[in-house]
Amino acid sequence: MFYTGTGDDGVTKIFGCDQRKISKSSEIPEALGATDELNAFIGFVKVKSGGEPRITGSLREIQENLFIIQAEIAGADKRIDKKEIESIENLINGIEKEIPPMKGFSISGGTELSALLDVARTLARRAERCIIAATDKNMCKLSKETLAYMNRLSSLLFALARLANHLAGAAEENPKY
Repeated sequence: MFYTGTGDDGVTKIFGCDQRKISKSSEIPEALGATDELNAFIGFVKVKSGGEPRITGSLREIQENLFIIQAEIAGADKRIDKKEIESIENLINGIEKEIPPMKGFSISGGTELSALLDVARTLARRAERCIIAATDKNMCKLSKETLAYMNRLSSLLFALARLANHLAGAAEENPKY
């Protein structure tokens, strides 16, 4: 069934929250929605990646981890493992060794894939802010690994955007301010 009608009055029940009703505009649904939006967009980017295995594989792994994070936000007994943070850090470190060093801020674009990864990066930052807002208001308690993962995720997406440009031979542009 694709609908229940139980949320027509603007409230919802979240697993792990003693099934109490909460407003759909509160921090938990906001964090879940932002994370879901990120996951969906990453799926779109994955389809547009042209099958580049490192990028596609990284995006698939991110999607799996975002489901774990959403479950944790909702109160399930799921957690991001420290090995997932180490995996992101290793990916970023490997990409940094392969691409030219940064010379400052870069203007999004170069290739379509790079631009899409930059949008995903901004969605990751927004999801992180929503998650922090929910934890700051004690709406949910998240592991330090989950918070670290969300912080590293935008860095990985930025590194992947730069890698996409590098693999395509697209020069990075810097702002002229």
